[in-house]
Amino acid sequence: MNEPVRPAEQEISDQRLLKGARARATIARHAAEVASVEGLTGLSLGRLAGDLGVSKSGVATLFGTKEKLQLAAVQSAREMFIDIVIRPAYAHAGGMPRLRAIVENWFAYIGEPMLPGGCFRGQSVPEFDSRPGPVRDALVADRDEWFAVLEKEIARAQEQGHMPGLDPHAVAFQLDAIVSAANTAARMGDESALDLARTIVDGLLGDSR
Repeated sequence: MNEPVRPAEQEISDQRLLKGARARATIARHAAEVASVEGLTGLSLGRLAGDLGVSKSGVATLFGTKEKLQLAAVQSAREMFIDIVIRPAYAHAGGMPRLRAIVENWFAYIGEPMLPGGCFRGQSVPEFDSRPGPVRDALVADRDEWFAVLEKEIARAQEQGHMPGLDPHAVAFQLDAIVSAANTAARMGDESALDLARTIVDGLLGDSR
């Protein structure tokens, strides 16, 4: 029979797990920052260890491979996007009010980016769209879930009388294309990009303000 874990031993184990989780989150966040500028293929265990002043073996213990580090970067960036763009919008009623809030949060996310390279999805999807494997699968799943959020609120908005007759997926596709283009233009120094994109989005969503 195994001896029961003593409270002091359990506390030490819990502290180690917590410390490891915090270290992993810090490294994943920095990986997302680096990848937003240099791409996911630019990540390396040694590079992140050097940037953060930790041992390469420590980073390798937490992530194991470059691919797992890339996946952690994708997940970290996804969580940031949810926290900034999606979650706050749920304070608004479903349908057009929530859709408008999502779009405004999205523009804010681009206008004052949390990551140095701007929109993470805009950087990483073109890099991996033709590269089969777990990283591409994670990016596809993230994009599918994002479109599902948009399409759900678009459909609700249509039940409220907005955008009659339009296909929710087509509207989501257009919104994504417009804001993604605005992100690229803004990163290239086009100061008119966000205002122009807002005007185009207003035309797409109709007189719903």
